[in-house]
Amino acid sequence: MTATADLILTNGKVITVDPRFSIAQAIAVKGARILAVGTPEQVRGHAGRDTMTIDAGGRAVIPGLTDGHAHMDREGLKDVFPSLAGCKSVQDVLDRIADLARAARPGAWIVTMPIGEPPYYWDTPKNLRENRWPTRAELDKVAPDNPVYIRPIWGFWRHTLPITSVANTRALQLAGIGKDTQPPAPVVEFEKDASGELTGVIHENTPMPVVELGYFHMMPGFTQAHRARGLKNAMRIYNATGTTSVLEEHGCAPELIQAYQAVRASGDATVRANLVFSPSWSGAREYGPTLRTWGGWLAQRGLGDEWLRVAGLFTEFGLTPESLFRAKAAPYTGWSGFNYDCGVPRERMVEFMTECARNDIRVCAIWVDFLPFFEAVNKIVPLKGRRWICGHVNTLDDATIEKAEKMGVAMTTHTNRYIFKEGHLTRQKLGKARENEIVPLKSMRAAGLHVGLATDNVPTTLWHPIWHTISRYNRYSNDAIAPDQAVSREDALRCATVEGAYLTFEENDKGSLEAGKLADFAVLSDDPLTCAEDAIKDIAAETTVVGGRVVYQRNGAA
Repeated sequence: MTATADLILTNGKVITVDPRFSIAQAIAVKGARILAVGTPEQVRGHAGRDTMTIDAGGRAVIPGLTDGHAHMDREGLKDVFPSLAGCKSVQDVLDRIADLARAARPGAWIVTMPIGEPPYYWDTPKNLRENRWPTRAELDKVAPDNPVYIRPIWGFWRHTLPITSVANTRALQLAGIGKDTQPPAPVVEFEKDASGELTGVIHENTPMPVVELGYFHMMPGFTQAHRARGLKNAMRIYNATGTTSVLEEHGCAPELIQAYQAVRASGDATVRANLVFSPSWSGAREYGPTLRTWGGWLAQRGLGDEWLRVAGLFTEFGLTPESLFRAKAAPYTGWSGFNYDCGVPRERMVEFMTECARNDIRVCAIWVDFLPFFEAVNKIVPLKGRRWICGHVNTLDDATIEKAEKMGVAMTTHTNRYIFKEGHLTRQKLGKARENEIVPLKSMRAAGLHVGLATDNVPTTLWHPIWHTISRYNRYSNDAIAPDQAVSREDALRCATVEGAYLTFEENDKGSLEAGKLADFAVLSDDPLTCAEDAIKDIAAETTVVGGRVVYQRNGAA
């Protein structure tokens, strides 16, 4: 007897991303999984009286995209504090603050988003008519009865330093910052005027805010309710471009894991999430006993289900003065969602990673600097099959690619930074002869490496990284960076779908549209295989389905 479908999609160009990259026209779904993929005639037999039908209108349909380094939660926090977007002058900023002061009770904090235009916040303060920041004296005039703090950007949105915040006199006093206060780390500068008085402008030559967490910890921050609500909103934003799964390889602190758990428990999740744990190592002496204990819940695929899973550990190098200063705000993590003191000293990295391998806890790290440490561990405990991850790939030579493939290391790219924003700088540094080492995706794929794509939340759509891997376009040089490393549209889609599923051991459950797999797919606004190359980055979802349920429609209904 033919099974009756709950949902049938018809009249589509179904790009299955199966091993043959076959094209179909229809999909039948029962429950959360795909019943059949094929021609309308092959699928029609699954229709019943109560079957819901989606007419794709001839549009392209793809498997749901997987973001390999999303920071999805960050997107949902951007509307917690008032925005200063649209301000073209210092006076515009002051007018916005004055409006907030009129609505606030005396003594209440006024905290805003950064000055500039999201998502990148390019060129501040040059985007203001006066080409300068507002000062504490100016903020004092428009908000005399309230502490005011204009937050800095999260520096990875723009990747240019410094990041800058501005505080008025009341805020500085509450934070304990005076003209004789010494910065907590060399990366922090309290700007002063010609007479040696604080201007209220604070510069930080680091992408992650230090001052906000270490000094202004008494001001309003993100609550657990903000994080849970923000996650729900962020999931819809990611759904809007066809993303249905994320891997948070940069690590998640307990407060973020708890927010994900709240969304999962409420039944409101519309993006499947695999979270990597971000530990707090401040004061740690021995890794072995702790990791043996954690193995019970972090080992192999960890704990969870097809909607939410926590597995593996994130690590980075060392504990710097600024990271320890940030960690003073713990368990609060601000924008990051990960612990700032998750680093391990270089001299103990092999010891730490070896204990992880012995307890079958997967390690995720960003930057290829970690590959030599992976190699050292591999000589003690073979890594093949464990799918340790190296993210934010910037440059790789052929010898390193070969070593990574032999160890079975999976990788994620950060093309928004290393091609689109900074590729020209890397090319200048390496020289033309070594240009093909810059995010060498074609060489990596030819060697058999499994590579997923990632947004890093700048912007939220994976169609930008897909476009980067195809066009190799750089916004500054206005040309292609290492054009010989461009991949085909088909392979770019593989990296954003089935290769993304491989990162979380789920390639048999999602990443392609085949019978038996999870019914995660998106009907697109344009065809990524045939549209103009420059139009790829602007593709959106018309309809997104996760687990057989419509979670997003462009017209607003779902």
